[in-house]
Amino acid sequence: MSEANTLPNREDVPVHLSWDLSVIYESDEKWEEDYQSTKDQVETIKEFQGKLDQGADTFLDALETMLGLSRKVSSIYVYAHLKNDQDTANSTYQAMNDRARFLASLSQEASSWFEPEVIGLPEDKLLSYFDENEKLNDYKHYINQMTANKAHVLSAEMEALLAGASDILSSSSQTFSVLNNADLTFPKVKGEDGKDVQLSHGMYGQLLESTDQSVREEAFKKMYEVYASFKNTFASTLSSNVKNHNYQAKVHNFKSARESALSNNHISEAVHDTLIEVVNEHLPLLHRYMELRKKSLKLNELHMYDLYTPITGEASLKYSYDEAKDKTYEGLASLGDEYKAVLDKAFNDRWIDVVENKGKRSGAYSSGTYDTNPYILLNWHDSLNHLYTLVHELGHSAHSYFTRNSQPYVYGNYSIFLAEIASTTNENLLTDYLLETTTDPKARAYVLSHYLDGFKGTVFRQTQFAEFEHFMHEEAAKGVPLTADYLSENYRNLNSKYYGEAVEKDEEIQYEWARIPHFYYNYYVYQYSTGFCAATALADKILKEEDGALDNYLSYLKAGSSDYPIEVMKKAGVDMTDKDYLVRAMAVFEERLNELEKALEAIEN
Repeated sequence: MSEANTLPNREDVPVHLSWDLSVIYESDEKWEEDYQSTKDQVETIKEFQGKLDQGADTFLDALETMLGLSRKVSSIYVYAHLKNDQDTANSTYQAMNDRARFLASLSQEASSWFEPEVIGLPEDKLLSYFDENEKLNDYKHYINQMTANKAHVLSAEMEALLAGASDILSSSSQTFSVLNNADLTFPKVKGEDGKDVQLSHGMYGQLLESTDQSVREEAFKKMYEVYASFKNTFASTLSSNVKNHNYQAKVHNFKSARESALSNNHISEAVHDTLIEVVNEHLPLLHRYMELRKKSLKLNELHMYDLYTPITGEASLKYSYDEAKDKTYEGLASLGDEYKAVLDKAFNDRWIDVVENKGKRSGAYSSGTYDTNPYILLNWHDSLNHLYTLVHELGHSAHSYFTRNSQPYVYGNYSIFLAEIASTTNENLLTDYLLETTTDPKARAYVLSHYLDGFKGTVFRQTQFAEFEHFMHEEAAKGVPLTADYLSENYRNLNSKYYGEAVEKDEEIQYEWARIPHFYYNYYVYQYSTGFCAATALADKILKEEDGALDNYLSYLKAGSSDYPIEVMKKAGVDMTDKDYLVRAMAVFEERLNELEKALEAIEN
């Protein structure tokens, strides 16, 4: 796939490189029909309000009606948000996305009474329902999850008020998304060939991988000039978002936003604290890697824009999209035929939207719902990094596919805590494959440095984000204004702590908080780090062909939300209540850092 200096319009993207959303709805008109009919059905769930004490059959009818509505709304929303993301400047799909979000809000409001009413039932009466109607046993874990957080559920009236205001309370997140993806105007910068290229979210990452430091520097400075000029607006949206998290936690009787966010998956706050503690203890390893990077690149000063270019210079491994597909099959072969069949579906049934086009949402993700394909959004550029992105997102989509084809709708999803484990297991397997099949010393050094960079970005960097996110919530809870200057000063200091003395304290990096969408996700980022470390252990078991390792892993992919996340992982072979898996991952990082140091020394000699 050739690189283009200008982005194509959406209508110019080749069909085979775009996702096929027609399997959700044949047309926008069909979506409109479903939207209207579903909107008319929203009120039906309210007919059961106040009747859950009238017996097991009524209870089951109410539960299945509510889940059926949720299932329909989810498909409506997924179609609209995917259409919007493929071209965020398209006003038609902006409107459809807004309407879908509104419908979701209406649905949540209409069913918000259900959980408080379930919790309000006498325990002996609720238990008797499972004997009266055996079909309810299929929902027992789902109901137990509700009652486990009994102390944090408000009255039906209060929950309805909050559900009805959800679209308003989350509006700062939507404002950030529109500003960041559709309205920001980035300048043109010089590419490696000296020609102008349009700076964009996707192109920025590619330019930072350039072997020409002047290209990296200009892209870095021009990007952050834009964010600095909007720093007060971004501080306002981020502060409002944090305040929403804190408010929701407070009214639901949680001690903090973190306790509230982690309680959804029954995760102890100690898991979050232990992650930050262990990573901080091992920051000297990251500092050592930064020193090696500075030495290998022969730089008098190592800047933040020098952290993504290949440490061995010109990229010795680069893949077109078609080549990346082949490497994906080869790298994930250890997962067996059942997994390969899912990869076949992903590539052949157009699950993947490959090409970056004008207005397309930045980054990459896997998205979908129970009755859709698990779609993947990419903004492809030929590189090893994008090969890793591909296998990462395929990990998510395969996880979704296995779950939805193994579990009923009520358990047909999985927690964020589990999600990143599947994707980063794929990354670990790919790394091992590339190291096993790459003999050229320079290429091996390239793979090793890419692994270390991935670890840096997924464990160290995301933990840095987690630490800053927790700081923001704690400061806001104390009444400290989260101004642009306050956020920038504290972010700059934290960044300096993580990267150490080898990296220059570039002024621009203080504004990085302004461009991180994950800060709007409510204690999401730490799970990248815990997931990567757990994936290290799982990949090691699979590669060593330990007894039951693959079967246990596939069982994890199929478990969905049928059990608590910590228990699902224990069955898969990793106990995430213990810090050992984190320490083990750090040991792998150090081992590969040692190997890279030796490889680079061999190249020089």
